[in-house]
Amino acid sequence: QVDLVQSGGGSVQAGGSLRLSCSASRFNDRSYCMGWFRQASEKEREDLATIDNDGTTTYADSVKGRFTISQDNGKNTLYLQMNDLKPGDTAMYFCAADFSCSRLWSGFGYRGQGTQVTVLP
Repeated sequence: QVDLVQSGGGSVQAGGSLRLSCSASRFNDRSYCMGWFRQASEKEREDLATIDNDGTTTYADSVKGRFTISQDNGKNTLYLQMNDLKPGDTAMYFCAADFSCSRLWSGFGYRGQGTQVTVLP
C-alpha cells in the first residue's frame, strides 16, 4: 500500500506560479513511477508529467516548458512547479504512483486526494 497526501494549490492570477506537493509513503526500495494528472470541469482527465526512480521525466505538450516535475527522495515527496499559469490550467490536480510508468490514469494504482488550482484572468 502506498499512501499519497497532496498539498499546495489555490488561486493565482494568470502568469503566476504555484507548487504542488505529494508526500508518499515508502516504495520499499522497489522501482516506481509517479505522475501528475488534472481534470477540468466537464473535460477528460489529462496526464501532465511523470518521473521514475531514476529521475527520467516525461511531459505533456500542453505543459512542457511551464511545468516541472521533481522529487525529493529523502522526503519521499513529489513536486509539480507550475509557472506562467493560464486560466486554461484551472483544474483539480492529482498525483499518482505505481511501480511502472504510464500515461494513463488507469495505469496508476495509487492516487492522491486531489487539490484545486484556479487561475484567474
